[in-house]
Amino acid sequence: MPPLANTLPISSISQFFPPRRGHANHRYRRFSGAQSSTADPYNRKNQTGVIIIGAGLAGLAAANQLTSKRIPFLLLEASDGVGGRVRTDIVDGFFLDRGFQIFITAYPEAKKLLDYEALDLQRFYAGAKVFYGGKFHTVADPLRHFWDSVASLTNPIGSVVDKGLIALTRARVLIKSDEEILTAADEVPTIDLLRKIGFSEAILDRFFRPFFGGIFFDRDLETTSKLFDFVFRCLALGENTLPAMGIGEISNQLAAKLPSNSVLLNTRVASIEYPNGTGSDPPSVRIQDGGVLKAELGVIVAVEQPEVDKLLDGIRDPVMTKPARSTICLYFTAEPNQIPVQDPVLFLNGSNSGIINNMFFATNVARTYAPPGKALVSVSLIGSFEDRSDDDLAAEVIRELSGWFGESSVMSWKHLKTYRIQFAQPNQCPPTDLVKSPRVRSGLYLSGDYMTSATFDGALVSGRRAVEVLLREKGLI
Repeated sequence: MPPLANTLPISSISQFFPPRRGHANHRYRRFSGAQSSTADPYNRKNQTGVIIIGAGLAGLAAANQLTSKRIPFLLLEASDGVGGRVRTDIVDGFFLDRGFQIFITAYPEAKKLLDYEALDLQRFYAGAKVFYGGKFHTVADPLRHFWDSVASLTNPIGSVVDKGLIALTRARVLIKSDEEILTAADEVPTIDLLRKIGFSEAILDRFFRPFFGGIFFDRDLETTSKLFDFVFRCLALGENTLPAMGIGEISNQLAAKLPSNSVLLNTRVASIEYPNGTGSDPPSVRIQDGGVLKAELGVIVAVEQPEVDKLLDGIRDPVMTKPARSTICLYFTAEPNQIPVQDPVLFLNGSNSGIINNMFFATNVARTYAPPGKALVSVSLIGSFEDRSDDDLAAEVIRELSGWFGESSVMSWKHLKTYRIQFAQPNQCPPTDLVKSPRVRSGLYLSGDYMTSATFDGALVSGRRAVEVLLREKGLI
C-alpha cells in the first residue's frame, strides 16, 4: 500500500479501519481483546497507521484517541496485560493493586474518558487519621465532615491557624484553572511553598509529609509546587476512591473500548529505527523476536521514562533525568474480627519514626477486595529499602502496627505479598516543564506522565496530546 499523503483526510483513512461493533458492550469487565504478536490485525503485512509502544494509561489514552478519529493502530505491550503501573492482580481471591493508588474523581481528563458508574467507585473518608503521640487524631474536610472538622480544631496535628491556612490554600487553588496551575512560571519545592504560606512545622511533619508524601512518594516534599496545587485542587473538587474490582479496572475499561485485536501483548520492542536515516518517513519498530512493524503515520513511545533512552538510543541525545520515586506496598490478610476499625479511612504516620508512611484497610473501602469472610490490609513505605528483604520488612511492619492498633489485632495478620515499585513516579522537583512537546522528530512522539503531571490525569493527557501533535503534523487536523 502506498504511503498515506500528508493531506489525506480522516474520512479517507477510515477505509483502513472498518467499523467494529459490540467490542465494548460488556461493561468493561476484564479486558481480553489482545492477541499474540504473530497475528495481523488488519490483514496487512506488518503495517498499520500508528504504532503505540506501551499499554499503560498513556498508551491506552493515545489508542482511545486514535479510535475516536478512526485511525488504524497497533498497541504493543511487553508484559502479559494492559495498564503498566495501573494493574490489579488476583492472589488467592484477593484484589491486589500494584502499589498504593487512589483515584481522584475530579481529574479533568479522566472525567472525559472514563465511565465512573461502570467502575463502581468506592469512596474513602474525606480526611485521614494521623498516628501521633501514641494515638490517632482526625483531620477532616470541613465541607464534607463539618462536625469532625470542628472537633479536630484543637488536636495536636496542627494549630487552629494551620487549619485556617488549609482553607485559604483551598480557595487559592480553586480560583485558578488547571492550565494556569500547570503552566505557572513560578515554582518552588512544595515544602518551601507550604512554609511561605505560614504552616507550622508541626502540621508539616504530622500531616503534609505523610499525606502528600504518600501521593508524590516524596516525604521531603521536594516535588514542584505546581503539582501540589494541581492535586490539592483535584482533592478539593473530587473524592478519593477505588474501583470496586481494583485500580486495574481503569486500564481494563480503556482497553475494552479499542477495536478487537488492536493490542499485542507479550510483544517487547527491541529498537526503533529510521531505515532511511533522518528522512521524513516515520520510523519502523523492530520487536524482540526479530519482526519489523511499519507505521505510515508515526510511532508513539508510551513506556516509562527509564526505558525511553534505551529505545531512542542513537535517535536523540540522552536526556538527564532525576532519580525516580520508589515505593513498597505490603499486603496482609486478616479475619474480619481482627480489623480494629471499620471506617474507610486512610491512616498516616505522623510520628516521624518507623518505616510506614500510610496504610488502610482495603476491605473497609471496597469489600470486593477480599473473598467472603476475609479482610485485606495495605501498607505503604516510601523508598526502595534495597538492603532489606521482604520478610524483614513484613516483620517490622507488623511490629510497628502493633503499636498503632494493639498486638491482639495485628500479630495474627498474615503477609500475602510485597510489591517493590522501583519506578513509581517520575521525579518532578523544580525546575519542571509539565507541558513538554511530544515530538522527538518526524513521525516519532513521546507520551507518559513524565511529559505532563505525575498523576493518572497527566498520563491520560499525554496520550491525547501525542496523537493531536501527530495528526496535526500529518495534516489530518
